[in-house]
Amino acid sequence: METYKTHKKSGDLVFEINDHPHAPVAFLAALQHLLAIIVPIITPGFIICSAAGVSPEDTAMVLSMSLIISGVATFVQCKKIGPFGAGLLIVQGTSFNFVGPLSAGSAAMVASGIPANEVMSAVFGVVIAGSFIEMSVSRILPFISRMITPLVTGIVVLLIGLTLIKEGLVSMGGGYASLGEGGSFASLQNLALSCTVFALIILLNRVTITWVRSSAIILALAVGYVMAGFMGRLDFSGFEHSALFALPRPLHFGLSFSWSLFIPLIMIYLVTSLEAVGDITATSKISSEPVSGPLWMKRIKGGVLVNGANSLLAGFFNTFPSSVFAQNNGIIQLTGVASRYVGLWIAAILVVLGLFPKIAALIQAMPEPVLGGAAMIMFGSVAASGINILSSIKLDRRALLIIAIALSVGVGVPQVPAFVSHLPAFIADIMKSGLAAGGITAIILNLLLPEQQQVDEE
Repeated sequence: METYKTHKKSGDLVFEINDHPHAPVAFLAALQHLLAIIVPIITPGFIICSAAGVSPEDTAMVLSMSLIISGVATFVQCKKIGPFGAGLLIVQGTSFNFVGPLSAGSAAMVASGIPANEVMSAVFGVVIAGSFIEMSVSRILPFISRMITPLVTGIVVLLIGLTLIKEGLVSMGGGYASLGEGGSFASLQNLALSCTVFALIILLNRVTITWVRSSAIILALAVGYVMAGFMGRLDFSGFEHSALFALPRPLHFGLSFSWSLFIPLIMIYLVTSLEAVGDITATSKISSEPVSGPLWMKRIKGGVLVNGANSLLAGFFNTFPSSVFAQNNGIIQLTGVASRYVGLWIAAILVVLGLFPKIAALIQAMPEPVLGGAAMIMFGSVAASGINILSSIKLDRRALLIIAIALSVGVGVPQVPAFVSHLPAFIADIMKSGLAAGGITAIILNLLLPEQQQVDEE
């Protein structure tokens, strides 16, 4: 095996998946990936903890664990250990898909008088339970992929994005905590912070310098952070109470279970599995590896298995489900570096960052409106991904009918929850979740409505 290669490989690759770049090259490539993932890894935990009213000290711990668990998953995906992992340059991090139901469910539980620690105990209980769904899916992917087609996946991803946009707006306004404070939500100061970050991300994405575009979110957040400092809005209470170095603490909040939290997650775990298949296939293609056949199937099974196993690990170590990150495929295309050994560098850096809670606490000091300005764009991009999936299939009358009905149910009923108030509690809980209601509707219609075999005669 070569240790360093400078000539062009398959396509535009400089380093193929099994090449070993020199340490400086690998480290620089890893840093480019980190710029793309560090904020998305931190953001879900930040928003869910805020919704649940978690203390600054515990929030810093949860964010640290998000980094560590993401590092562990990235290591296994790239290294490939037995049946676990895809053996490609795959970065895995905390998934946005779960933010909507977990933050909304947590906020509702807190509003009903349940202490934050008990809320988090239930959250991590359903995270652990749901991980077995994804691990099971990895073993029966051919069957599941026939039931959850790109049409269904596109609808559910679009619904996830539409749900997340509400969470983004809440963060821009100041978070769930400020909703209960008279006049503080969406104050001019909060909007100034969030809209500045929002606008900067848009502007930086139009800059022709590649590294500026790829770092737009982290650069905009840095400006927002400094701006918040001048306003006296940085909260370093979590930093003051955080240890310089801390080892992971399993089940810090205990463990319980909530059906109302769990039911919406069933559909999300299924769809996240199918998303991982698409992301791993895209990585394979960019890395000049097979995108069909036995090797490809082995890789996607191993990748989805890590998705589930790492969510199990995440629940035990006080953080949230993780999934394969699609944005890193853009970095591979940009750099021409597909070596999975770069992923080991990424994993190591994430774990090291996570072992020092004060680093996470420095990020946590950022006011939620600053993060909300970036979250709004990131969450909107999830909805855009759903539209992109739907645009890749033939949108005939059958498909448009399924989309129309699923979106009507998924978006409409949660806006008027009294509509299902007289139904049995179990069914009402499902219908109140737009993701579950819309996703189940899409699956049922996709199975029941026959596909059009020929063009209708005029």
